[in-house]
Amino acid sequence: MIDTINFEDVKWYHVFNPTDEDYDYLMDTFDFHPLDIEDCKSSNQRPKIDEYDEYYFIILHFPYFDKTNKFIRLKEVKIFWGKDYIVTLGSSHWVVKNMFNEMKNHRNNLIEEKKKRDEDPDDDSLDIIGSSDALLYNLLDRLMVETYSLILRIGTDVDNLNIDIFSKKATIVLEHLSITRKNLISINTSFKPQLRVLHQFESGNIKGYEEDMEEYWGNILDQYQKMFDLVEDYGELTQGLAQTFDSLQTNKTNEIIKTLTFISTVMLPLTVVSSIYGMNIKLPFQGTTYAFAGISIVMVAIVIAFYAYFKRKHWF
Repeated sequence: MIDTINFEDVKWYHVFNPTDEDYDYLMDTFDFHPLDIEDCKSSNQRPKIDEYDEYYFIILHFPYFDKTNKFIRLKEVKIFWGKDYIVTLGSSHWVVKNMFNEMKNHRNNLIEEKKKRDEDPDDDSLDIIGSSDALLYNLLDRLMVETYSLILRIGTDVDNLNIDIFSKKATIVLEHLSITRKNLISINTSFKPQLRVLHQFESGNIKGYEEDMEEYWGNILDQYQKMFDLVEDYGELTQGLAQTFDSLQTNKTNEIIKTLTFISTVMLPLTVVSSIYGMNIKLPFQGTTYAFAGISIVMVAIVIAFYAYFKRKHWF
């Protein structure tokens, strides 16, 4: 189904769950290249921008949290950008759908208000978007804002990890740490190729259809570069926290092993003594009344001697 918003100088076509008939309509109406249509039908495309005489075709990736609200997933945003139109296709990021619905409802409300005042509903005062460049910029800016909020949330997770590694159980911290690292890797791998695409806007390789847009494209790139730097910083912090966590767990394991080793070392001579006097043969002092007390005193003396020796060597 193709839904449309008609502004004064530009149209926004949003195609959610496009069918073959929708693709045929787009090819017939806008003369889109068949390879671009094939890219729209498939998923897992790399970020790119293709330039043609009459339009640009853009594929970008933006992150979102899945239904469990734990793991980062990526949504492809596919856009055909012409002089007087924007076409967004497929199951795009929810920001695209929400922005489309907001603009459509806003425009419809303005038209209704004009009609109530017996004014012309088609005058220029309803032209809330002046060009396809401005519409594309607003769409990208909205996606950047949402992505920035998501990255700040991951930053909060990293800050919480800094506290949790000293206060919570190892299994909880390990799970939290693994999820955060996975999310940062997912975002990082999507940001790197996309930076090259956005650089083409600021560098002037992508001219667009309106003059004086360089500062706006530069603002988009600045936002994206800032987010990329944050992701790299969070990645380094998480790596450092992972190493700290491993060191704490290694130290804890060493303490446990050291304690068990001390107990085993102390118990070994005690076991020898008790084994000897547990044999069914005649032994020295076996028949005396104080044999048990004497053996117990010897065992206690062995324990004290081992403890004093370990303390002296700073092994315990």
